[in-house]
Amino acid sequence: MSRILLVRHGQASFGAADYDNLSPTGHEQSRVLGAALAVRGLAPDVVVAGEMRRHAQTASGVLEGGGWSCEVSLDAGWNEFDHLQVLAVHDQPTTEEGESEKAAFQRWFEEATLRWTSGDHDEAYDESFGAFTARVRSAFDRLVASLPARGTAVVLTSGGPIAWAVASLLADGEDARTDLWLRLNPVSINTGTSTVVCGARGTTLVSFNAHDHLSPDLLTYR
Repeated sequence: MSRILLVRHGQASFGAADYDNLSPTGHEQSRVLGAALAVRGLAPDVVVAGEMRRHAQTASGVLEGGGWSCEVSLDAGWNEFDHLQVLAVHDQPTTEEGESEKAAFQRWFEEATLRWTSGDHDEAYDESFGAFTARVRSAFDRLVASLPARGTAVVLTSGGPIAWAVASLLADGEDARTDLWLRLNPVSINTGTSTVVCGARGTTLVSFNAHDHLSPDLLTYR
């Protein structure tokens, strides 16, 4: 039986001019995860990362923490969707009375994402939701096909691709998968890990968003 650990990147620079860069907390989360996996006896045969800077930085921290010297293969199929464009084409709502700035942003993000996933405005985006899910599925299928028997792969990616991979394994039909993705994506924890096993029974999800390696002060969602 082979297994795949889908790892969300460490905390990025939310609110900064360049989001695609780990914060000091994000670097520490990555090292802590690597060390925790090594203590459990995990030694990856394959390490794959998306092409974003935060993916590469997380991979570097995990390898450092685990004491591993694996080569990291890049696959753009594991890149996150362009959340900045998804937000940009949807008018920012007015902050409601008594609503915090954080809550207002979350409401804006959820409304904008719902518009993107509907498929009714595909021409407004460089990458439609359908195109995003297709490339994530292709990346997942490539990984499963290339994984050695009884091998272990660690994938450094983002919350969106992980949520779609998980939704694809748990739900039947595109509408059901999209609904599940919309629920899973917002709760993804930085360096949270989701484990998939591949064996005689096919490809099966056995855990989602595990984060027991993180102390309370390192637990972040953005």
